[in-house]
Amino acid sequence: MKSIFRALCALSVLAVPIAVAASAQETAVPTAPASLQTGEKTPWLYEGSDVPQDKEWLFGEMENGLRYAVRRNGVPPGQVSIRVRVDAGSLHEQDSEQGYAHLLEHLLFRESKYLGPAEAIPTWQRLGATFGSDTNAETSPTHTVYKLDLPGVTRAKLEESFKLLSGMIREPVLSQANVDAEVPIVMAEKRERGGAGQRVNDATRRTLFAGQRLAERNPIGIDETLSAARDKTVQAFYNRWYRPENTVIVIAGDADPVELARLVEQWFGDWEGKGVREPAPDFGDPVAPAGADPANPIGEMAVVVEPDLPRTLTYAVMRPWRPVQDTIVYNEGLLLDAIGQAIINRRLEARARGGGSYLYAQVSQDDVSRSTDATFVSFAPLGEDWEAALDDVRSVIADALSAAPTQEEIDREVAEFDIAFASEVEQAAVLSGSSVADQLVQAVDIRETVASPQTVLDVFRNMRTRFTPEEVLTRTRKLFEGDVIRGVLVTPKADNASEAALRMAMARDVAPDSSARLAAKTISFDELPPLGEPGEIVLDEPLGLLDIERVHFANGVRSVLWTTADEPGRVTVKVRFGSGYRAFGPEDAPYVALGEMALVSSGLGELGQEELDRLATGRKMGFDFAIEDAVFSFTAQTRSADVADQLYLFAAKLGMPRWDENPVLRAKAAAKLAYDTYATSPGGVLNRDLEYFLTSNDPRFATPDPAMMDQVTPEGFREVWEPLLSQGPLEVMVFGDIDRDATVEALRKTFGALPPRQGIATEVAMRVPEFPGADADTQVLTHRGDANQAAVAIAWPTGGGMERIRESRQIEILAQLFNNRLMDAMRERAGASYAPQVISDWPVDLNSGGKILAIAQLQPEDVPVFFAEANRIANDLATQPVEADEINRVTEPLRNLISRATTGHGFWLFNLQGASFDRRRVTAMPTLLGDYSNTTPRIMQILAQRYLAARPGFKLAIIPEGQTLAEGVPENRIPVRSAPAMMGR
Repeated sequence: MKSIFRALCALSVLAVPIAVAASAQETAVPTAPASLQTGEKTPWLYEGSDVPQDKEWLFGEMENGLRYAVRRNGVPPGQVSIRVRVDAGSLHEQDSEQGYAHLLEHLLFRESKYLGPAEAIPTWQRLGATFGSDTNAETSPTHTVYKLDLPGVTRAKLEESFKLLSGMIREPVLSQANVDAEVPIVMAEKRERGGAGQRVNDATRRTLFAGQRLAERNPIGIDETLSAARDKTVQAFYNRWYRPENTVIVIAGDADPVELARLVEQWFGDWEGKGVREPAPDFGDPVAPAGADPANPIGEMAVVVEPDLPRTLTYAVMRPWRPVQDTIVYNEGLLLDAIGQAIINRRLEARARGGGSYLYAQVSQDDVSRSTDATFVSFAPLGEDWEAALDDVRSVIADALSAAPTQEEIDREVAEFDIAFASEVEQAAVLSGSSVADQLVQAVDIRETVASPQTVLDVFRNMRTRFTPEEVLTRTRKLFEGDVIRGVLVTPKADNASEAALRMAMARDVAPDSSARLAAKTISFDELPPLGEPGEIVLDEPLGLLDIERVHFANGVRSVLWTTADEPGRVTVKVRFGSGYRAFGPEDAPYVALGEMALVSSGLGELGQEELDRLATGRKMGFDFAIEDAVFSFTAQTRSADVADQLYLFAAKLGMPRWDENPVLRAKAAAKLAYDTYATSPGGVLNRDLEYFLTSNDPRFATPDPAMMDQVTPEGFREVWEPLLSQGPLEVMVFGDIDRDATVEALRKTFGALPPRQGIATEVAMRVPEFPGADADTQVLTHRGDANQAAVAIAWPTGGGMERIRESRQIEILAQLFNNRLMDAMRERAGASYAPQVISDWPVDLNSGGKILAIAQLQPEDVPVFFAEANRIANDLATQPVEADEINRVTEPLRNLISRATTGHGFWLFNLQGASFDRRRVTAMPTLLGDYSNTTPRIMQILAQRYLAARPGFKLAIIPEGQTLAEGVPENRIPVRSAPAMMGR
């Protein structure tokens, strides 16, 4: 049950589809397998627990020891989500096997009983599954999980999928040829994770988990053991851990659960492990050094010097992890812990907002890899004085341990939890099958149960009388009691700290500081001033699609509404206004990034960020701000009951903005601290500079450096942003489970009451970024990361706007064909890159600016290989018709992806944004599914000729400092094949 309390359920989609595949349900009721644990028998997951069983799940345990859980879930319609969890992760590896658990994850996708070499991914694509999202796997310290979200299920698809999965899990082909093929791919993945960030992660792991297996076991492995991997040694690891007794299969989807259980029995019932089952190794406990003070058991401390990383400090109070009886009383204790942490974190945030010595700080309890139960404290000092920041953070915590919180503080956090749990109950019917399957896998991993959203809410509300200052204080104190305290300081300067200084700083007493305790004053929306006289409605009519409506107001504000109860209680609000990136001149560049970081937190009216937080207590509200191609936007996921208040917040930000200086200064400090981190890896430089170069060095798309940030002031921030809030068209979209009339009235009182919008100047509307010229040389940048890391990008311009929107959808198919071929060339055949990617970007709000972009991370010597392969693929697509099967491997997943997406209102909102000003967005919808899922070889060839062959691609390479870009393609680096083959996992 703990996993439910830890993380609230993810958003999901459900049902108003354009097209939905036939369900896998059968007319005849299948006979229930004997292994199903029905009647009075306690399911295996709930043994020893008094947590009410989630009756949606059916559980089974077969004679060979394999356990399973199945349930019906129709979100999205026609999909079945399958998870196969094996209790084998990096902590199960011997010293000579480091990386084998993850290597096996790859090998199971490469070849198995029913799938030949590199056939797994194309086979799943033909069945409609998208590589990377619908078919994937993960390896952690404690398990390996194979994931399949199968769309458009039929009886035949299910049978075939279980057959293929059983062959992968039970009988992979672990030949030396396959090991030799996959090791370079794993090494490429490992290389792409390297650099300063990985060095810090490794040092942190070794320090915090000193003496435990987790300290020396990273799932990616080490070069020595991966290079030495042989078929026999990998097979031995497989035989030891891949057994039915170590396996759990979880299935949730649009099918009869009894039929799903029958399929598990059919394909896994006769599976037998090889040899005698071995017990899992002892993961070890955190132990304090000999002679440590029991009252303050300071253990290992480390100082990690990374010149390009900002200062951060993490310390942990560590306790041994032990399996628990997952009872209601146990979970009540967890909820008390969560309230205590929330109070501390709110106080730490208040101190940071008020100009404290640190940028951020957070406390969190976590059970890590069945190795430790720990309370972590992490923060980032604002300057070189990390000791002052450490004292500040510890003094806030010391206050929380010395005196009980007020009842008002507790009630505020209780209200936040209550609304979150209540929202989950409202939306339980729309929780996707993939989400519930993942939740159960997580529960198995931490050896606990799952509970329905209603059970979680009931447990929480039934313990209301326990949320007292005394109980919260008692539980909070226990969070900071442990067997050993360990810490890691990351600093850019070697002379800034030492392990001895860190140990002394952690050992000294700090005085409790109660100044960060928050006043308990409540704020109500009823107390807020009106935004003006309610607006006059000048148009109220159907949009012309489904039951969507448009309502226009006399002040020029336009709204689009869709009342649909298919996602109970859930509402999405999006406000589009102004002119986006076009609004800025070159001199405004530093304020662009700061706007995304500080505009919302600068407040509105008489309310600063703290007051806004109080105002939102007990409500589900959001305030995401984004700068888009040609508009600004506010977006929120909210509840039916909170729509009117959400609309007020958004409108008030436009109608009566506040300009607090602290959020700007804090955002400025964060931007300066983060800037050098970009240079620590080629991927970081790519993120920092790619858009700048793809827009012909347009300053608006540059990442401001510290010197530029030094010129930024709160006054300048206001001068740039204040006029932008009142300029340009304004559209409000409200989609979901709403009271239509009440929402229209709320719009009248909020957006309809705003003053008329100011127009956008002609010169502003014309500020459209330009793609680099066709004669541009390869841009070469450098990074300060590892010498074996590089990144590359090549891009071709396409277009933008609604005029050719149907063509843009076909270009997406072309990009996916390119993606499959590039993956085959750079990953499967060359082992040069783990995950090269090709994307199509088509800005709908502009008539230009689109591109096909291919990117990858690889070794410096493979940079010319990438460019040669990308150009070869572009030329082949333009000169040779694509075979029908290759097209089908793209269009079938796209068709299923879109069919699933149409079942949620978020899909319709995204595609109809701007429709109140541009009717073409409505008329383009009926052809959307067909445009993305049907094409011909001739159309693909024409588009490739038009966009990929018409001019050279723009090329960008990021290589290590001190190196030069290699010329030419190494001989025989990419073997030539007559037809492209798809990669294995």
